[in-house]
Amino acid sequence: MQCDVLTLDNKKSGSIDLDDAVFGVAVRPDILARMVNWQRAKKQAGTHKTKTISEISGTTARPWAQKGTGRARAGSRRATQWRGGQTVFGPVVRDHSHSLNKKVRKLALKTALSSKQAEGKLIVLDDAKVGDAKTKTLAAQLGALGWTSALIIGGTELDGPFVRAAANIPLIDVLPQQGANVYDIMRRDTLVLTKDAVNALVERLK
Repeated sequence: MQCDVLTLDNKKSGSIDLDDAVFGVAVRPDILARMVNWQRAKKQAGTHKTKTISEISGTTARPWAQKGTGRARAGSRRATQWRGGQTVFGPVVRDHSHSLNKKVRKLALKTALSSKQAEGKLIVLDDAKVGDAKTKTLAAQLGALGWTSALIIGGTELDGPFVRAAANIPLIDVLPQQGANVYDIMRRDTLVLTKDAVNALVERLK
């Protein structure tokens, strides 16, 4: 499929042919959900922790005798019913990540790209480069293009001034093509790919 190529000055700079095998696959919300869950679980720290009875400082003596007092049996003041006692079934340090087939991950990225293309929210940019690292200038250019929430994916090497200029613009993310992922694509309204990024993604996903 043909797609127009734009410049940062909002001018047409030719066209590019998007491969249907990467940008024209059927949109599968279930695959996208599995991939996003996999990414979020992998990123989760899992460092939450509560103390068990063996980790709490305190006496090991019984609060009172087992029999003869008329009260309920109690074996430790570190038990869960006491103030300062243990937490029952509390969180422990663990790894939240789980496995996901490589073919599913590859299909999910193609599905994310195809969904943006199907919604008309995929833009191909001639090049993501600016002369000066001026946030005000770049923000004005992106505003003229109507990009209020966008992920801009460049080639293997990003332009330093462009990255610095975009760093302080809210809801604008910049990634190299090797960092393209489903979660970042879906969390922004518009997906912007440079021509180098398109070629690299097609080579990576076909």
